[in-house]
Amino acid sequence: MASSSSSANKYDVFLSFRGEDTRKTFVDHLYAALDQWGICTFKDDERLEKGKRINDELLQAIEDSRVYIIVFSKSYASSSWCLNELLKIMECHKTNGRIAFPVFYDVDPSEVRKQTGSVGEAFAIHTNKNESEVGEWREALKDAANLSGWDLRKTADGHEAKVIKLITEEVSLKLRPIDINIDASLVGIEQRMQDLDSCLEIGLNDVRMIGIKGMGGAGKTTLARAIFDKIAFNFEGQSFVENVREKASRSGLEKLQEQVLRDVLKNKDITVSGVHEGKRLMKKMLRGKKVLVVLDDVNHKDQLEMLVGDTSWFGPRSRIIITTRDGQVLEAHKVEWIRDVNLLTNEEAICLFNRHAFGKDKPPKEFEKHSQKVLSYASGLPLTIKVLGSDLCGTDASDWADALERLKTIPLKETLKILELSYENLEEDYKEIFLDVACFLRGWEKEDAIRMLESSGLYAKSGLRVLEQKSLIMTSKNILGGTIINMHDHLVELGVNIVRREHPNEPHKHSRLWVQEEIEHFLTNNSVRMQYICKVEIEPTSFFIN
Repeated sequence: MASSSSSANKYDVFLSFRGEDTRKTFVDHLYAALDQWGICTFKDDERLEKGKRINDELLQAIEDSRVYIIVFSKSYASSSWCLNELLKIMECHKTNGRIAFPVFYDVDPSEVRKQTGSVGEAFAIHTNKNESEVGEWREALKDAANLSGWDLRKTADGHEAKVIKLITEEVSLKLRPIDINIDASLVGIEQRMQDLDSCLEIGLNDVRMIGIKGMGGAGKTTLARAIFDKIAFNFEGQSFVENVREKASRSGLEKLQEQVLRDVLKNKDITVSGVHEGKRLMKKMLRGKKVLVVLDDVNHKDQLEMLVGDTSWFGPRSRIIITTRDGQVLEAHKVEWIRDVNLLTNEEAICLFNRHAFGKDKPPKEFEKHSQKVLSYASGLPLTIKVLGSDLCGTDASDWADALERLKTIPLKETLKILELSYENLEEDYKEIFLDVACFLRGWEKEDAIRMLESSGLYAKSGLRVLEQKSLIMTSKNILGGTIINMHDHLVELGVNIVRREHPNEPHKHSRLWVQEEIEHFLTNNSVRMQYICKVEIEPTSFFIN
């Protein structure tokens, strides 16, 4: 994977080798493989800047690298240049804790350790040189040969390609961050990541597609990104495709296919002229590769068919993560592992809000009551909590009171914008059912709601099923075993806003009425034909207007 080297580490890997032995063969192939994994590698003929003294730059490059790969070949020890590189490498290994891997290309480790055989013959050229320097070289060869590495002739039956794959995988593991720095504002993310471990099981050889579903603003993208950042180093290629819904409609699926291919293969020259060509290229070029692909905000089965097809497209241990609001998309694509993203608990919501509003975990005493009102309004939705926390940060108590009063009649625009995408994708009759639930039917028993909706000519059973798949309603059991229809407060707010916004001050023009005073005023001053009048479990009486 592409590692993020700190300023103190300009390179991920430094390659030490005898050019005439391995430059155009093993080292060339190893360098290409490391580059494919996004590992920034120093190789003298690739990185040296013209006009600089080679020795100075090489020594600096060694200090600027995190991992060293020393390729021992028959004539390596004949080069004082290589031996001085080795001295510097072993110095950094011992004093700075840098990682060094020996690769025994065509020599035995014992020959390097004891300077015998072909290594001894090569080293003999230094017999008349400074005894102290020769002694240091001998010690460096011995120490390097004692490190854990790869004997090419005895690993993977001598298949270079397989050995190179082992090396790149091991180096990638060593380069992974010791601690994944999860943003402090991502409250509760670690627990949600752990909840998905049983779906990911990245140590198993199968190819898996994992779906994460939930309502807009619930944190699906944030969770997928955190998982991606944590496990990406395990994979040969990675791609995180954001906003699939939006990008597919704006630029076409072929551009997203192109992105996946370019990301995974680390080749920016790949072009895709059409979706069918893209599908063919993906099946051909990704087969056999261990990849991690995240498709964020998918809303149609065609997107999955063209971007990740089926598990045969990818190599063993690949993982495909899909976020969506619509569980039906996952089910239609036969995604086996599907998990709902949970809204924040009260404790998590408090912590997240305080960090955005105050920059700490506890609010000042004068803001405690206001904070509780904000959290009550947000109802565990991370998007709302972050937006309100950021908007209220740095304001005084009177501003908070004014903002909270405003929310009683004017919904939070950022939240409604995200949520309304799900509403807009509904069929027209399902939109009607959504509005009915938002305005009247939340808290009803499902069978009663179905009878009421069917009496209005709506296909209630399929409509409610679709709304639940799209995370627009939820169902739960009451103490008597009946199924109750529930809807998140912000989705209720969305439905109410949709009904009212075209004529905010003219209730008699609304398609639905549910406020007692508005109903009484309407009945007193208007002659209406009602589809039906229904008494909800608590006041007020509500009805639809034809």
